[in-house]
Amino acid sequence: MHDLPADWGALCALVFLLGMRHGLDADHLAAIDGLTRVSARRRQWHSRYCGALFSLGHGFVVLSIALLAGVLGAKWVPPGWFEALGGGISIGFLLLLGAVNLRAVLRAPRDAPVPLIGVRGRLVDRLLGRTERTSSPLSVMGVGSLFALSFDTLSQSALFAVMAVQFGGIAHALTLGLLFVLGMLMSDGANGWWISRLIARTDRLAVVASRTMTLAVACVSLLVAVIGIGRMTSGWIDGLLEGRELAIGLSVVVLIGLSYLVACRVSPSAKTATAQP
Repeated sequence: MHDLPADWGALCALVFLLGMRHGLDADHLAAIDGLTRVSARRRQWHSRYCGALFSLGHGFVVLSIALLAGVLGAKWVPPGWFEALGGGISIGFLLLLGAVNLRAVLRAPRDAPVPLIGVRGRLVDRLLGRTERTSSPLSVMGVGSLFALSFDTLSQSALFAVMAVQFGGIAHALTLGLLFVLGMLMSDGANGWWISRLIARTDRLAVVASRTMTLAVACVSLLVAVIGIGRMTSGWIDGLLEGRELAIGLSVVVLIGLSYLVACRVSPSAKTATAQP
């Protein structure tokens, strides 16, 4: 971040690309996969848009910080405790989403697709915005905004704003914030749409496929949460994974994709459909 370009056009392009890369962070991908799985199994209209909604909520915080930093200039610095707060919130949600999906697999009848029924409790309903009949897309945006409460996100937003002020003022700071959010929206939105398509296809194929995808989403959420815990509690692990965030995020995409291929492979109805002329 110390080598940001001095040219305004180059800076805009870089911030947009950084937004796209941020959208591929493992915690983003795992959370979106889990939220999409929850809403898709409840047949809610916004399931394919969970990635975009998550990113919009996340982006609202980014823009707010960019505006604040643009007004205050170089004086504002995110407090250090935000790192622990943001990490704890992300890990907590990922553990919750992983547990919800894993419980759904274990409780589902063997001859039926995995339903997300029987998941109760005020905490889960409030955090995911779910009741027996409806779910608000605003709850997905709320989860995204909470994931933005991290030192990295806030410090990036503040730095972009400070750089933008040097070019003209608050309008430039908001422009950079919007470009960062747009890049993130493209990555997160594409992931949410893709995972909803995979889930819909496997659910149509067979019961086994449904179980495979649900289990994969649960394991990804729990795995990313464990990685987050390791980075927060061990300096050695944090140093080992430093600079490998994009590789970890792409690994999440690969794992979900492989789980879909496995689901199609083991699905009896998929083999039947393939054999038909």
